[in-house]
Amino acid sequence: MVAPLVQFADGGWTYVISIIVVSLKVSLTAVGLSTLFSLPVALLIAFTDFPGKRTVTAIINTGMGFPSVVVGLVVLMALSNSGPFGELGLAFTPEAMIVSQFILATPVLMSVSLSAVEAVGKPVRDAAYAMGGTPVDVGLVVIKEARYGIITAILAGFGRAISEVGSILIVGGNIVFSGGESYTRTLTTAITVEARQGRYEIGLVLGVILLALVFVVNGLGSWIRSKGRGERSA
Repeated sequence: MVAPLVQFADGGWTYVISIIVVSLKVSLTAVGLSTLFSLPVALLIAFTDFPGKRTVTAIINTGMGFPSVVVGLVVLMALSNSGPFGELGLAFTPEAMIVSQFILATPVLMSVSLSAVEAVGKPVRDAAYAMGGTPVDVGLVVIKEARYGIITAILAGFGRAISEVGSILIVGGNIVFSGGESYTRTLTTAITVEARQGRYEIGLVLGVILLALVFVVNGLGSWIRSKGRGERSA
């Protein structure tokens, strides 16, 4: 009988599949919540003139470079037993990881969405208002016009979240149950653990899976951008 090329940890493929499931569940939830928050804020900033608008925009852009370990430390301090939200018992849980990824993905998603919304010409908004549209109607029109840029923003936020390691390692604790099923271990944190323990072949397999996910996301983003350019040139 030929031995398998890669000997996984206890739990075999259950270990790998559970890691993938946790990674996707945490990242998709964080990006979904970030989209619901970022898009209305981007529309509000784009549609409103107020003192300090450039400063707010600069802060959002700066947030794209937040050090992930600092975000993880702040979230853990807030959710720990001695923190203001300690009673919720969210430290070292998938929910804490979602909070951390939400904070990291939001500046990326908001910045790219804001650029896409601002790229929609003012005549489009004026025409929507002239036709009797409410602010909500105008917002929907702008979203439709900027849809490719917004989708690109969502994909960029997902790429930021799924590849994150520092903050979720801190707030999630990298926990795996005794049977090999992941509780808070993701693809990125699993790669870190496997490399430290010298199981490089397992780390490579997990790395290939992560790269495949990122490749699919980037490929989808490129296709959407090219489709948007094609429609504008038509």
